[in-house]
Amino acid sequence: MIDALNTYARKVPVWVIYLIGGAYPFWLLWLGLSGGLGVDPAKAMEHALGERALQLLILGLAITPLRKLVGLNLIKFRRGIGVTAFYLVLSHLLVWLVLDVQLLDQIWADILKRPYITIGMLGFVLMIPLAITSNNWSVRRLGKQWRVLHKLTYGVSLLGGLHFVMLAKGFQWEPLLYLGSVVLLLMIRLKGIPSVRTRSRA
Repeated sequence: MIDALNTYARKVPVWVIYLIGGAYPFWLLWLGLSGGLGVDPAKAMEHALGERALQLLILGLAITPLRKLVGLNLIKFRRGIGVTAFYLVLSHLLVWLVLDVQLLDQIWADILKRPYITIGMLGFVLMIPLAITSNNWSVRRLGKQWRVLHKLTYGVSLLGGLHFVMLAKGFQWEPLLYLGSVVLLLMIRLKGIPSVRTRSRA
C-alpha cells in the first residue's frame, strides 16, 4: 500500500500544490460574491483561509514522521506546502485588513489589544523569512544555516494552533485537536524517531 502511494506521489508534479493553493482564495471570493458563504462572507473567508493554512502547516510537520514511521515519502511536496501555507496566511490577513477591519487605526489597536491577533501576527512575521528563503538559491547561499532558519516552522505552527484556540468562542474540540496535533508532531520531531528501515533491521 505504501509503495503504491509513493509511486503515485512521484508521478504528481509539485506545481499541482501551487495551482490548487493559488486558486483557493479566488474560489472563496467567488463563493462570497455569489452568496455561497452565508450572511458574513468576509468572516467565512477569513476562517476558511486560516484553517487551510494551519492544516498545511500541520501536514508539513507530519512529512518527516510519516516517512520515518510508515515509509510514506512526501518530501518533494514539503516546500510547496510551506509556500502555499504562507500564501493562504497572507490571504487570510488581507481579508481581515481589507474586508473586515478596514480602518487603519483600528487594525493597530486590534493587534495590540487582542492577544489572539497579536499571536497570529507574530506567526505571520516569522513566516516571512521562511517564504523568502524557500528557493534553491537560498539553500545554497545559507548552507547549514538554512535548516536552522527553517526550524522557525515549529514556532509558526505552534502559534497558528494557539491562535485558532484563542479565536474560538467557548469550548470547541476542533481547535484543540489542531493544537494537539501540532504539539504531538513537535514532540515526535524533537525527540527523534528511527526510520522504518532502521526498525526493520533491529
